[in-house]
Amino acid sequence: MADRLQKVMAQAGVASRRKSEELISTGHVTINGQVMTELGYKVNPKDKIEVDGMPIQQAEKLVYYLLYKPRGFVSTAKDEKGRRTVVDLLTDVDERVYPVGRLDFDTTGALIMTNDGDLMNYLTHPKYEVDKVYTAKVEGIPTNDELMQLRHGIKLEGKMTKPARTKILNTKTNENKKTTSLVQITIHEGRNHQVKKMFKHIGHEVVGLRRESYGFLDLHGLQPGDYRELRFEEVEALKNGKANLKVQGRL
Repeated sequence: MADRLQKVMAQAGVASRRKSEELISTGHVTINGQVMTELGYKVNPKDKIEVDGMPIQQAEKLVYYLLYKPRGFVSTAKDEKGRRTVVDLLTDVDERVYPVGRLDFDTTGALIMTNDGDLMNYLTHPKYEVDKVYTAKVEGIPTNDELMQLRHGIKLEGKMTKPARTKILNTKTNENKKTTSLVQITIHEGRNHQVKKMFKHIGHEVVGLRRESYGFLDLHGLQPGDYRELRFEEVEALKNGKANLKVQGRL
């Protein structure tokens, strides 16, 4: 992403923004070997900036995106097996970003991408209880007693899950007389394959899974593979511990 030269210089610790403007206008700054005196000139992360012949290290701009992850991508920056990653989908993002948490290879839905490590740690820590809403397509029809187990918490791999919120959205029987249900489930933990394991525990295999929202961020206006940059007020709400509250304006 391009940013104004004087802003980049200030972020890199060269001088204040006003002093950086003076350095630019008086010919002290070069970009890729060419003197630059234009205030407000947009530079890219790959540009080589020098002040009086001394190169400066651009401070990486913090960026925040919401991605609608499609099937067939791994939620990592690099995959040792050579599979496509979610980072590959952000084709016009210059910064090195990482997914906040993970969605399985065959799971779709809302995934935050950022290079802000502090925010990543906050959003993924279970003590902050950031809601994640999923729609799970499961085999059969879960009974109320079975769903109550998820609402109270179950033991997975020796540790109890936090209480989940669940609701059956609809059921369908196909031509082979196999019945499936769409179940909405809200959790705020992020254990490996957690939703799939929870439904398997009560006897219903998950055959399709989509994360509908992460905190207040939902998939409105996005198709699989699409992404958008978060608005300033959305980022501020996330940073201020208001991830579960809707911010003003339609997402």
